[in-house]
Amino acid sequence: MEGGGPAVRRRSRSASARERSRDRARSRGACSPPARKRPSSGAGEEPQPAPASPEYNNDSEEDMFGDYDSFSGNDSLLAQFDNMEQECIQSIDLTSCTKNMEEKATVEPAFGYLQLQNAKSKELIFSAAGNIIGFKTEEESHLKTTSEQDNRTLEPGDCFLDDLPSSQLLYFEEMNKTLVDSRKSSEWQHTCLTLESLQQRKNLIYSLPTSGGKTLVAEILILQELLCRQKDVLMVLPYVAIVQEKVWALSSFGIELGFLVEEYAGSKGRFPPIKRRMKKSLYIATIEKGHSLVNSLIETGRVGDLGLVVVDELHMLGEGSRGATLEMILAKILYTSKTTQIIGMSATLNNVGDLQQFLQAEYYANNFRPVELKEYVKIQDSVYEVDNKAENGLTFSRLLNFKYSSNLQKMDPDHLIALVTEVIPNYSCLVFCSTKKNCENVAEMICKYLNKEYRNHREKEKQDLIKDLKNIGKGSLCPVLKRTIPFGIAYHHSGLTSDERKRIEEAYSAGVLCLLTCTSTLAAGVNLPARRVILRAPYVATKFLKKNQYKQMIGRAGRAGIDNAGESILIVQEKDKHLVQDLVNSPLENCYSNLFLEFTKGIQSLLLSLVGLKIARNPEEIYHFMCGTLFGVQQQFLSKEKSLSDITREALGCLIEKGLLKGKMTCEKEQKSQSNLEITQLGQATYKGSIDLAYCDALYRDLKKGLEGLVLESCLHLLYLTTPYDMTDHCRPDWMIYFRQFSQLNSVEQKVAAIVGVPESFITKKASGQAIKKDVDNGVVNRLYLSFVLYALLKETNIWNVSEKFNMSRGYVQNLLNSAASFASCVLHFSEELEEFWVYKALLTELTKRLTYCVKAELIPLMEVAGVLESRAKQLYDSGYKTLAHLANADPETLVKMIEHLSRRQARQIVSSAKMLLREKAEALQEEVEELLKVPTDTSEGLLTTLP
Repeated sequence: MEGGGPAVRRRSRSASARERSRDRARSRGACSPPARKRPSSGAGEEPQPAPASPEYNNDSEEDMFGDYDSFSGNDSLLAQFDNMEQECIQSIDLTSCTKNMEEKATVEPAFGYLQLQNAKSKELIFSAAGNIIGFKTEEESHLKTTSEQDNRTLEPGDCFLDDLPSSQLLYFEEMNKTLVDSRKSSEWQHTCLTLESLQQRKNLIYSLPTSGGKTLVAEILILQELLCRQKDVLMVLPYVAIVQEKVWALSSFGIELGFLVEEYAGSKGRFPPIKRRMKKSLYIATIEKGHSLVNSLIETGRVGDLGLVVVDELHMLGEGSRGATLEMILAKILYTSKTTQIIGMSATLNNVGDLQQFLQAEYYANNFRPVELKEYVKIQDSVYEVDNKAENGLTFSRLLNFKYSSNLQKMDPDHLIALVTEVIPNYSCLVFCSTKKNCENVAEMICKYLNKEYRNHREKEKQDLIKDLKNIGKGSLCPVLKRTIPFGIAYHHSGLTSDERKRIEEAYSAGVLCLLTCTSTLAAGVNLPARRVILRAPYVATKFLKKNQYKQMIGRAGRAGIDNAGESILIVQEKDKHLVQDLVNSPLENCYSNLFLEFTKGIQSLLLSLVGLKIARNPEEIYHFMCGTLFGVQQQFLSKEKSLSDITREALGCLIEKGLLKGKMTCEKEQKSQSNLEITQLGQATYKGSIDLAYCDALYRDLKKGLEGLVLESCLHLLYLTTPYDMTDHCRPDWMIYFRQFSQLNSVEQKVAAIVGVPESFITKKASGQAIKKDVDNGVVNRLYLSFVLYALLKETNIWNVSEKFNMSRGYVQNLLNSAASFASCVLHFSEELEEFWVYKALLTELTKRLTYCVKAELIPLMEVAGVLESRAKQLYDSGYKTLAHLANADPETLVKMIEHLSRRQARQIVSSAKMLLREKAEALQEEVEELLKVPTDTSEGLLTTLP
């Protein structure tokens, strides 16, 4: 057993006893009342009409993520584990256990296990640690007889807890305690976890409103799979930031419970993953990286190692090319592994029948919300409550009571100031705006007319926030934020850098900021709930709001454990009144497959990988596979003109024509006698590199042309080759800046422009406004311009300076950098499959690393740790934590004292993440050593005996 600790011995239970235990778990669907509001820790502040938000550095449990959504969201959970371990240690009889402890009880540096040796301590644990899946509510317990209770006491763990180390039991005891303490909100989770379909390992889709606690159920199932069934788990999340947040949060559990947490996002991830002999892995991945991971596991025959796949935001199946990629992941797992369980969760699902048929899954739904949500619509100065029973769906609620001057009425015709001042600064508020510019304008407008007394609320912490943002910008600070933060207000959109976004999110979660003006992307991103959510208009950009988007946004209203209720207010103009009435009363949009709509990123890409992975080798087998996709389920509705067979054969024909597949397509009548299709080298490189089929030919030509005269005096030529093709369409070069940047290049670097097809004369004429007679490929011109941006970034490592130099938003520059790092990784895998491009392997490996971090080399080891961005890495480095080993062995309490504005929760998570990464690297090397020393299985016995 891991760490050499003693296993927990339990009375073996018969199959019939286990069956009786399962029979006692009854499904219940009742919803419980909303969570009770807890008082806030606002000591030392000026008197307020309502409790103040917690201090920023206060490590209170009272965070804004609530108590019931996720284990990782509970600030005090790990601290409680530490306390429990200390209590168990103190209860050990030192006289009888000294010898035993000397031999076994050791704490290893960085990631050692604390082994509990005392049998009496274990008995205490047994009596407290009930089966988390089988816990009963107080009402149910009264219905049980004394004998049944005695039986349960005598047999304190179902198969779920059998033979776990005592260090793991501590965790499950605390999980059980957490659930029992919050049993009102956990009723649905108990019901869901005890579903017969889960006991039988059937696939499951479950749906609850936002902040209903979906994640907690998924995490329990993940831990059960890793620890009890000893299988790997894949968790698919929609965005890089959420992946990093989840890796950061769950690393503590991995360290204590003995499994690995591996990040697959951006340019991170190993394909195929290392096959672990001792520990199991939790892969946390974005949709794109999850697809590459599944492909690599299928190719190496290891997809069966995945015991469980968890998909958050399952409704993303209906969202463009990313939805098509998610559909490919699930379809391949369903087809290639009959032992892998799939769990999908979402707050916004409608046509569940199609999804059930696709995933061969059971369905569970509940309307539970820990905090009641009240929906309102504001038209002029009247506020209406959304009421499904009313004739038009709306019931008059109240008139706004706020005195507006004529000037203020002109500046704020939507009465935003009246709406936000009803809740801030004592409660939090989100204002969703239709555009990024509107976010900034609204934030400034609100601050302009707010009472100056708002500046006094947590003034010092707001000044610290401004100081931190200035440090992040290396001396630069957005003038809008400089004006709004003193009032406790900031904007949040993609124009911010990752470091800025994270720092603003932390300040908002801590109550330092009480209002964020944001775009719709926040609704689908990190969890930032509020007492009141205001939708500035029923539009996202110029498109009218969809019901799914509306539900995602208003779902942020209400903070579990803090608010008694959450409110959403949709501001509507008279002209949109009828559209909004339809919106609030309409059902959610259906989720439709995008495999056919996204042709090159969808069905063509899927079919290419099916042949490459040998999942299906001829049109008949491919058609059989396609019948099991979501597109196959919905085909008659999505494509009435063509049959599924016709669509499949047409896509295969396109792949053969492009030179990605080879083989002969016969007519449908001759289908049974047809020969197998084969993938070409270019096709193999394309699917392994996850290259969009629309660009694979262009990439091959560019790499081929690069071999003829690759300029290596600087990295500019390589940067051009790794600049994403799909970002060039939205690029609009400033020709004077283009010319200025070109002129600053040395003569060798200027040759790169001529090599790729952008002559100096073209740039000069464009900058001077002269007519251009010779046509130049706009895609190449834009791509070179973006490579200039990346080149400046790698030289300066200062996003602020580069964004000003190119007159771009710093968020766009960072997005370009992240996209380039990811695409460089794809180009690297593409090159590895083609022998002629062997030279690119070493070059692109180093370039990918530089693009991923874009910092001075000494900070890279620290930034490899999940959740550590550049500004935090600098703080850690300056404080003496210069290596991963330093950080992994750090004392969280010391970190809190040395690093400004670092809470205990953050310090613990940073140290845990560092330990996890260090362990992962160490064990990868150990696996490599063992593989090298392993005796070959095909060596003859006679030969083996002659060896020394």
